[in-house]
Amino acid sequence: MSAVAPSAERAEPILQLRGVGRRFGGVIAVADVDLTVRAGERRAILGPNGAGKTTLFNLVSGEFPPTAGSVELFGADVTAAPARKRARMGLSRTFQTSRLFGGLSVEDNLYLAVLGVSSGHLRLVKSGADAEMREVARAMAESVGLDDRLEVLVAELSHGEQRQLEVGMARVAKPKLMMLDEPAAGLSRAERVNLTEQLLGLDPAITLILIEHDMDVALRVAEWVTMMHDGRVIVEGTPNEIRANETVHALYLGSHT
Repeated sequence: MSAVAPSAERAEPILQLRGVGRRFGGVIAVADVDLTVRAGERRAILGPNGAGKTTLFNLVSGEFPPTAGSVELFGADVTAAPARKRARMGLSRTFQTSRLFGGLSVEDNLYLAVLGVSSGHLRLVKSGADAEMREVARAMAESVGLDDRLEVLVAELSHGEQRQLEVGMARVAKPKLMMLDEPAAGLSRAERVNLTEQLLGLDPAITLILIEHDMDVALRVAEWVTMMHDGRVIVEGTPNEIRANETVHALYLGSHT
């Protein structure tokens, strides 16, 4: 197999991991991972629970540092850089566990996401800039299918609607690199179809990495797939190569052939 995604073989790396590892006491969660993701690429990271996928995401986003190896983001070494610095550089992500503000409305959550990216501050007196950010928030709500839920408290949304909002908040940050951690988890079939269409319609300039257990979503969206097992990368390839790989089929795909 080629080491580079075909559609991105001439693009410069936007993310480069070299020998990345992470220990938690005596437990090795991620071991010796090399990973190259190029600008504009659509990458899926797959594997069973405990494979190290979310830990790898946390190492990329800066939730905690690696205990081995290095992380380069947008051409800069960020191995020791905190998450907030990586976010300012253009990285946006979602989490397995919701980090939404349940007591605020859909519009307010999106507004705060816009505000955070613009390095703005909450004001007692509204300004023109606030109005513009509210417009951006409402436009994103429409883009993710929540325009009729703007005033609804997030705590009152369905699980699927909360997932839609999380993706919207990641997108409204205008990221260079967007990382989604199991965005289809708990969604109905119709919601998964809607999510897939949203991801396929993303701006080609945005690089997308997603962790996903739903193989139909992952293999339709991704151009290149990295499979993990026991904290290590075991195989990489195109969706068709992953579907045809006997090891992958035996370990992960089951009836998905």
